[in-house]
Amino acid sequence: MDLLATIRIYLRVVERGTISGAARDLDMSQPSVSERIDKLERFLSARLLVRSSRKLSCTAEGRTFYEQGKHLLDTAETTINSVTLSGSQIQGNLRLAAPQCLGEIVVPKALMNIRTAHPDLYMDVTLSDSIADPVIEGVDISLRLGRLNENGGYIAFPLGWVARKLVATPSYLAAHGPIATPADLACHPFIRLKAFYAKDQVPLTRENGPVVQTRIKTAMTVSHWRPMYDLILSGGGIGILQHPACAKALAQGRLVELLDDYHVPPLALNALIPPLRPLPQRVRVVLDLLKRDIPALLRPAV
Repeated sequence: MDLLATIRIYLRVVERGTISGAARDLDMSQPSVSERIDKLERFLSARLLVRSSRKLSCTAEGRTFYEQGKHLLDTAETTINSVTLSGSQIQGNLRLAAPQCLGEIVVPKALMNIRTAHPDLYMDVTLSDSIADPVIEGVDISLRLGRLNENGGYIAFPLGWVARKLVATPSYLAAHGPIATPADLACHPFIRLKAFYAKDQVPLTRENGPVVQTRIKTAMTVSHWRPMYDLILSGGGIGILQHPACAKALAQGRLVELLDDYHVPPLALNALIPPLRPLPQRVRVVLDLLKRDIPALLRPAV
């Protein structure tokens, strides 16, 4: 039995929760996957999975083996890459998807570091605010903001948190009056992205307090962050911007934050990859560089 290959199969079964899902991801037949799991259990003399009519779940031994198996494969891949990449450049094509705002402001700086280190790597970058499952969309790495689908067919690597700012211009506030309480938001035109706050509510929280959905009055929706930013900066209304997009305007006083005692919860940023084991070298290297560079870039220096 190829033990490493069988462990990879087992990890994917656990991550997908079904034999059929793992078989699709691995391009194997369901009977072949089941046979490999049976052989692994016999080899270990331990029951790893409990099978029901709809889903698989790990036994205590199975959960321990899953965690240790991930560590084992990661160590093996790192060891292999340390030899194969030593003194050499990675080549080939890499497809990357990213959200529009971060893709225009933050990601290019990280991509330049990748280009400098690996000039022979060709990168195809797509910017979109729609959630891109790398398994479905056919990309190598997808950078995604917000809550993830627990049933997605991907592996997620946390990259950090993106702060969001509720803002307006000083001239807008001078003309239309101060915003002193969350209830005041509903009295002012709110400019937002189409994909966010569709129920005319925004999340607000105080330090260590619960998140409260607060009513707004949508005046305009746009499909791209740039016109939203320009409209708010022109005094057309209030809105929520990602901090990397508005950091300079805040520092220059062209925008001001609203409601000092409240803030909009940040969005989690994750790098999603298809469930490939071992990872292609180009994906592993770029993922490691993104994990190294992105967190600092999410904290704008102005």
